[in-house]
Amino acid sequence: MLVTFLGTGTSQGVPVIACECEVCRSLDFRDKRLRVSVHLQIGDTSLIIDSGPDFRQQVLRERIKTLDALLFTHEHKDHTAGMDDIRSYNFRLKKDMPIYGRDTVIEQLKREFNYIFSDFKYPGVPRVEINVIENKPFNVQGIEVIPVEVLHYRLPVFGFRIGDFTYITDANFIAEEELQKIRGSKVIVLNALQKEDHISHFTLAQAVALLEELQPEKGFLTHISHKLGLHAEVEKELPPFIRLGYDGLKFEV
Repeated sequence: MLVTFLGTGTSQGVPVIACECEVCRSLDFRDKRLRVSVHLQIGDTSLIIDSGPDFRQQVLRERIKTLDALLFTHEHKDHTAGMDDIRSYNFRLKKDMPIYGRDTVIEQLKREFNYIFSDFKYPGVPRVEINVIENKPFNVQGIEVIPVEVLHYRLPVFGFRIGDFTYITDANFIAEEELQKIRGSKVIVLNALQKEDHISHFTLAQAVALLEELQPEKGFLTHISHKLGLHAEVEKELPPFIRLGYDGLKFEV
């Protein structure tokens, strides 16, 4: 599996509009963060988790010519807003795009993109194949995907485990029974918004503590805000097996 971070930023991205902090003014490319998303190339199968507002820019940057399915963690706009741009894959691949999400996600997509789901479709709108998922394993192109339910304050959000790779974003609580699904993963990606306490996201210290408990071979942090600090400085504070993700980072699992 080849993993590519399409985006590692929080809902506003980094830099934040009109912000003059040292992170937003940084010239380090690792401090430039689009909205959070990840691409998985598993053999011949191409999957993306979440299509935020920067989806078009991200897939163009990484030259992703084929997309077999789009998985959604939850219904917030910074994870769904770019779905309209799957139309290019419809045209190129000549097929509907399979999308996977829990019922609340699908309902939000129907409201947000009502023209896609209407009975009378305007020519050229995106075409999708809806797959409603629950908190149990499902299959995408012959690949088993295990949902991991976490809480984003009070909102249930799905992380996903595929083989030895687990991806979790927008979480601040994971029940023990869900942690059991994660244990044994070689690589775990976890959100770490900032250093200060937050109502709906793990802090840096909380994310590091959880990764130290789970002990993957490698841990990466994502969904990072400008409040976390400069990439180069924060990395110095981390245990050797944990790194900050950054846009465009690729690694194999």
